[in-house]
Amino acid sequence: MDGLLSLLVFAFFFYLMMRMGCGSHMAHGHNEGHHGKEDNVNHVDPVCHMEVNPEDGYGKMFGGRLYRFCSRKCLDKFDENPDQYLNSKEKTS
Repeated sequence: MDGLLSLLVFAFFFYLMMRMGCGSHMAHGHNEGHHGKEDNVNHVDPVCHMEVNPEDGYGKMFGGRLYRFCSRKCLDKFDENPDQYLNSKEKTS
């Protein structure tokens, strides 16, 4: 009987979390602001200026922004001196 009670309590809390908590935006299709439109946009490699598909290449968070790179070589160049590849508008935003 204790096992059944524990299962029911766990199921109730799981339901609450999915309905109103951290999983609610996923279950109701409200995840557009989290990962939706931005993931469909091609990024531009700041080193070689080549377009990079969101599923391809390498990604790096820098200054609160995701940058995508076409190759490990471009990522390494960026890591050596990011300021060289970012214009002043991108550094302040």
